[in-house]
Amino acid sequence: MTPIRLGMLTPSSNTVLEPATARLLAEAPHITAHFQRLRVLQIGLDPGLAAQFDTAPMVEAAGFLADAKVHALCWNGTSGSWLGLDADRAVCAAATAATAIPCTTATLALHEALARLGARRIALVTPYLREIQDAIVAEFAAAGITTIVERHLDDPGNYSFADHPASRVDALVREVAADCPDAIIINCTNFRGTEGAAFIEAETGIPVLDSIAVSLWGALRAAGADTAPLARHGRLFTL
Repeated sequence: MTPIRLGMLTPSSNTVLEPATARLLAEAPHITAHFQRLRVLQIGLDPGLAAQFDTAPMVEAAGFLADAKVHALCWNGTSGSWLGLDADRAVCAAATAATAIPCTTATLALHEALARLGARRIALVTPYLREIQDAIVAEFAAAGITTIVERHLDDPGNYSFADHPASRVDALVREVAADCPDAIIINCTNFRGTEGAAFIEAETGIPVLDSIAVSLWGALRAAGADTAPLARHGRLFTL
């Protein structure tokens, strides 16, 4: 098969994303993911923390990935879910202008997946602080998507998000599944929801959209690549 190289812009303190992406790609050796880190240490609404997601360092990181001749770029962070879709669109526009490489983000890909699923009533699981969770719920509402149930762990992160075991994430996902949403969102790329997502989806019949898998799906779509070889990892990859 034709090689596909994906350039992943990654929060510096994230330890879950890279190995989880490698597991998702284990049976698709023609697809490779290449990572460039940006300084992200804590998550909150303070303006100083929002500056971690400024466009300039994103564009610089995109330039380094462009040296590897990647076919698409993806910001593998969920900051757009609380800072707003326009923030992510600005990052993508600037990165593509600088590199001529198509770009997406975890949040833009998530909204595309929700639209393709026709999901308007969602469940939301994150490790974030209440203030971040509330901002995410508000951003979904602005897009016409209702959060009918949520769980969050009040963790300021970012490194510490990885300390929550997969069993705890899976338990939260199963809790919110009881409310029968159109889709369940595990929103964080340093949270151990990737492995359990497909199993819980099969158990419940509810699409489970984990940010790491969603980022990979979005990057593949941006590259014009077929996502079907990853279909065993969930309904997302069949969209």
